[in-house]
Parts: sequence; C-alpha cells; structure tokens
Amino acid sequence: QVQLVESGGGLVQAGGSLRLSCAASGRISSIDAMAWYRQAPGKQREWVASITSGGTISYLDSVEGRFTSSRDNAKNTVYVQMNSLKHEDTGVYFCTQYIEDHDHWGQGNQGTVSS
Repeated sequence: QVQLVESGGGLVQAGGSLRLSCAASGRISSIDAMAWYRQAPGKQREWVASITSGGTISYLDSVEGRFTSSRDNAKNTVYVQMNSLKHEDTGVYFCTQYIEDHDHWGQGNQGTVSS
C-alpha cells in the first residue's frame, strides 16, 4: 500500500508564508509526477502546481512568483513554499503523486489566510 501524508499548513496573515510537505511511503519503486491542488470553500478543486519526474515545474498563473514547489526523490517527498499569501489562497491543499501507474492523494491540509 502506498500512503501520502501531508504536513504543514495552518493559519497565517495576508502577506505571510506557509510550507506544505507531502511524503509517500509504502511499496515505491519510482514516482512520476507530483502535484498540488487546492479547494476553496464552495469551489471546485483546482490545480496549483506540478513537478515532472524530470524536474519541470508548472504553476497556476495566480500563484506564479509566490509559490515554489520542489521535490526530494530520495525522501519521496514534494514540497510547496507559499509566500506573499493572499486571502484567496485559503483552502484545503492536497498533494498527489503518480506512483506505480496510479494517482495517490494526500489527506488534505487546511491553509487559512486572514485578510
């Protein structure tokens, strides 16, 4: 079984920073893409950022320049550093890792930005 466990998140004032981590464990031989999604209250889940196995990183336009995602393949972990946070960044953040031809999702982690 593969499990993804997220950590980080919390409450921060606008302009502040949060860092999320997502570690995979279990039977893992290789991990392809890693990504972050978020879901704001009353809205659909949206893609935020992704990193390919080759290290190519893509961001949602509204977070470009403020969020930085990275991965540590030795630790099966993906990170997202979120700076200059805005109230509209509030939501539950989910990580996903494509492992052994399946998408695996983290449990979600609340990030709240007070205005």
